[in-house]
Amino acid sequence: MAKRKVGALEKVEADLPNLRNRIKRDPPSYRDDFLAQFLQWESLRELFLQNPSTGDDAGLVSLRDLIEFISHTADCYPSVTAKFPGDLQHILQAHHEDLDPELREKIVGSLVLLRNKDVIDSPTLLNTLFPILVSTPSKALRTLLFTKILSDLRSSNAKSTNHKLNSTIQTVLYNLVTSERDSSKGLWAVKLTRELWKKQIWTNAKAVEIMKEASLAENEKVIVGGVRFFLGSDQEREEAADDSSDDNAIDMSKLKHQAGINKKTKKKDRQLRQATATVKRKERKKGAPLPLNFSALHLLHDPQGYAETLFSKHVQNSKSKISLASKLLVLNLVSRLVGLHKLTVISLYTYFLKYLNPRQASVTSFLACLAQATHNLVPPDVLEPLIVKISNEFVSEASASEVAAAGLNAIREICARQPLAMNDTLLQDLVMYRKSKDKGVMMAARGLLSLYREVGADLLKKRDRGKNAAMGLRSGEQTERRYGEEDVGGVQGIELLEKWKEEERAKKREALGLPPDADLGDEDEEDDADNWKNWEVESDEDSDSSGGWIDVEADGDAINISDSDDDDETNPPSKKPKLASATPTPAPTSQSQSVDPEAQRISKLLTSTILTPADLKQLKALQEASSITATLPSHRRAQLLAARHADEPITADSIEAPAKLGHKSTREEKIAMAKADRETGHQSTTAMRKEKKASEGKSTTNKEKARAKNFLMTLGKAKGKQKRSLSEVRKTMRGHVERSKRGGKRGNRG
Repeated sequence: MAKRKVGALEKVEADLPNLRNRIKRDPPSYRDDFLAQFLQWESLRELFLQNPSTGDDAGLVSLRDLIEFISHTADCYPSVTAKFPGDLQHILQAHHEDLDPELREKIVGSLVLLRNKDVIDSPTLLNTLFPILVSTPSKALRTLLFTKILSDLRSSNAKSTNHKLNSTIQTVLYNLVTSERDSSKGLWAVKLTRELWKKQIWTNAKAVEIMKEASLAENEKVIVGGVRFFLGSDQEREEAADDSSDDNAIDMSKLKHQAGINKKTKKKDRQLRQATATVKRKERKKGAPLPLNFSALHLLHDPQGYAETLFSKHVQNSKSKISLASKLLVLNLVSRLVGLHKLTVISLYTYFLKYLNPRQASVTSFLACLAQATHNLVPPDVLEPLIVKISNEFVSEASASEVAAAGLNAIREICARQPLAMNDTLLQDLVMYRKSKDKGVMMAARGLLSLYREVGADLLKKRDRGKNAAMGLRSGEQTERRYGEEDVGGVQGIELLEKWKEEERAKKREALGLPPDADLGDEDEEDDADNWKNWEVESDEDSDSSGGWIDVEADGDAINISDSDDDDETNPPSKKPKLASATPTPAPTSQSQSVDPEAQRISKLLTSTILTPADLKQLKALQEASSITATLPSHRRAQLLAARHADEPITADSIEAPAKLGHKSTREEKIAMAKADRETGHQSTTAMRKEKKASEGKSTTNKEKARAKNFLMTLGKAKGKQKRSLSEVRKTMRGHVERSKRGGKRGNRG
């Protein structure tokens, strides 16, 4: 009897896939067959619920097959299967610890399938899976549920952002983190939020608030997860975006080269057309506006309060039980916040004093955090004791070269952000290390010297200031920066355009034979008219009858906008100059007017002239040329160091960089390098270039091909050259020169 029952079950299992396909093609015709299978499912479910922890293998197999069968066909009979998703949810929620692993995985997959078929909605699925993810002890089940939850959230936001679902799940994760701060359950909220942030599915401030609360938790794993999110999530997001854009990259030059050389077939022609369409599609995507994704550190609601709470709770608190590595991570985040938002946390700088010692573990990380937490609004008297301690502990004749280089580099990084923290006596002592025999110490001291030639040349001795700094101090262009002073806003690179215009005017005066201070008059007006000649502007009905653009003289009055009546009486408004005016408006004398030093910093070109399209084009070209010059090795880089973007972190490697300059390879490192060359095979530069060209599908030159020929093939040509007379040689050389002039055998073709 038992054998006959097993055989019947095997027959049912074999028929279920065929029946499923028939039902999908014609649901009404096979309704009775489906009802029979559904009744069998209900009877097996009742038997299973009586004892879910145990069961025979045949019963479990048939139960799994019936669950899979009904899940695939539930959308064909919605009235019959209305309670089926609820039954699966009840089994999974109540008995997930006792279920057979294969049956449990089948139930989870069936619920996801029902969600994909829109039998159940996404909140129902997530509310079923997420509580089990947090509570189950099974590692395999946790991995499965995490993957399914993440994929469902991604698919729900694929076409458009599902704000309602995202808000609901974010609220659940926020409550999970804040309800039990000492529990490790919040780690799942951290993992989910970080993955969705990296995929750019969650980019709002609510996701940042979840990670903010996670970093303020009591559990060390949750704290580290939240802190690492702020320190590295934006870089992960950029790398993920770059990887997705670089997938299936197509080398069009290689394809066109192969299509022109190899045999032409329909397949290759089709591949080339498809590749061309793909490249055009990518180019259109590049031209589309990019989504505005703010950094997680910029989306914080209260960075000042958050930094103070984070520092006092996890770093400054003596009762905190987190390890030193975790404290360094938190300290790194606090210093990033202070430097980025220019916060004021005075207790942070006094905390660094006891860790600035060469024998301290991870001391370069502490130095990097100190430099990161420095900005121009930090009081100099707070930073001065720190710089003195670094110079006393690190920079001395008795210190090792690596220690001295790291100390000098840390001082330079701090002073680049707050130059007022340095005094002249200490600076002169530190600059003397530029004569050190160690290359790392010498380069670090030279970096400090070049920095203060830009930001504080008056602290240096006259012989150390250099030519440009000495001339700037003498002319008054380079002055000491005061505490809290900010640069005046303006157009980036406008001083380059102003200098270029002055040079052009000087060339015109020289060409016309005028003195250097002569006014060009009509020449400037003609140039401005030429710059605007291709721009047509339609005047409104209420505009002036003269129409056109109004040209404001570059050397004339600045446009004065004031609400005061006294200004109108003392300085009566002048008439509007027209474009075709032959006489320029005379400039007022500057003897009776006081010169404001702050107004001198603002470019006269911005306040007195409307930039033409030609000016903007020239400005862009000058900016590009300036950026190229700034990257040259001979250019001074101290100004670039001071203007480093606040979003860029400072790492321990950047502090240790000068020490690595004078580092000599040890015997073990040389042996390891030799072994690596032996394993991979040492290659010359020429061999590497040939390999690169071969991988790109490029051919070699005729000279390289001739070198690879058999010697006997070139013997006849070599003998013929030896027998030539002087006249034949002269004729050959003359022909070679003529061919080179006309561009080879085929000549220059326009």
